[in-house]
Amino acid sequence: MIVVAFEMHRLARSRVCEAAHDTLALMSHTHAEPLHPLAGPLHPLGLTRVQFVEAAQARGTKAATARDEYKALFRQGIVPAWCEVADYPVTATLVEGETSKFVLRHEDGLETESVLIPMPRASGTTTTLCVSSQVGCAMGCGFCETAQMGLLKNLRADQIVHQWWAATHRVQRASSAGEPSASARVIKNIVFMGMGEPTDNIDAVIQSVRVLVDHDGAMIPASNISISTVGNPEGIEKIGALVSEVGFHRLNLALSLNAPNDAIRSSIMPVNKAWPMARLKSALAAFPRFSQSAFCVEYVLIPGVNDSDEHCDEVCAFLRDIRCSFNVIPYNPRRNSPWPAPDEASIERFIARALANGQFTKRRGTKGRQVMAACGQLGNEKIRHRKVLGDDGNYAPLVKVRVPMRNSNETSEHNPLRTNDS
Repeated sequence: MIVVAFEMHRLARSRVCEAAHDTLALMSHTHAEPLHPLAGPLHPLGLTRVQFVEAAQARGTKAATARDEYKALFRQGIVPAWCEVADYPVTATLVEGETSKFVLRHEDGLETESVLIPMPRASGTTTTLCVSSQVGCAMGCGFCETAQMGLLKNLRADQIVHQWWAATHRVQRASSAGEPSASARVIKNIVFMGMGEPTDNIDAVIQSVRVLVDHDGAMIPASNISISTVGNPEGIEKIGALVSEVGFHRLNLALSLNAPNDAIRSSIMPVNKAWPMARLKSALAAFPRFSQSAFCVEYVLIPGVNDSDEHCDEVCAFLRDIRCSFNVIPYNPRRNSPWPAPDEASIERFIARALANGQFTKRRGTKGRQVMAACGQLGNEKIRHRKVLGDDGNYAPLVKVRVPMRNSNETSEHNPLRTNDS
């Protein structure tokens, strides 16, 4: 009798836990875009389990069967017979040490670049996956290789998640040190720090985060996901709305600051003219906090631009009221860079100065620089100086044409993708 009672209690508890998970999934689903299963092509890697089951039921599949199919898709790489997952070929894998960059080519010929980064820990090596949210980028940061491409297209949520799926089930892990360990094969962390500005494609990014966190799918904890932004206040607000939802409280936000003041930041990051540092500080102050975790403030250290003692003192003063980890990133030169990488002495001096200012500071390890896989180096060298997509969804090279400006005798460069009113 005791055994029977215990088993009944265990089953009841299991059903309660499963019901609670379903409730959380439904709550998350209500915040996402509504799904119309029979409208347009189905991209299963861009769906949460609740959305996938809804689509499957609309096609006559039982809910329990659909749930098993969803798990198999994410955990074993098995595509359900009634679904189609694009077979993006891996066109290149570039390796430096245990860091590897892989390139996926889409049907339109454009490519995403993603990086698998080993993270040594006392308990063993784990892997962080750096994903792209766009092909190219429209932010125009002078130190970034991706910015030299311009923005070619936004990635759909499934195309973002596909980078994790390919890395988990399709990409052959390569390492100059031999086969990676079992723990290193598992992708523990995901950072939105690849090509593109995540807040410039925020709806797809948020949906991809929902999918990656799903307990029946990739099962990446929200606390292991970081979204990096140049500082779009509206985008930060939308990320904050996601963080306010149950299950996403510990999602991480990183701010790419890179300068001690507006003058320097505007010179290397044109977006600062629209979103100056004071506004960024206000956006961070309004960001919802549910734990004691700190923001990550990224600072690309560029010789002769932002690396003096005075610059260090100024940026530390700016950060004094912000609970953050100051992440110093030695500059990784882009192609045809006007700046070299900083020398070791200047890096150590800057970090020591920041610590002396009382600022919690960490150095980001340089990995993949020789194969253009390090921070700020992703991008196709054959595609440069293109602009954002046109309203028709097409892209084209920037054709420089001298055209008269309105109410002026001056001329300017014209982008044929933009209308005269844009």
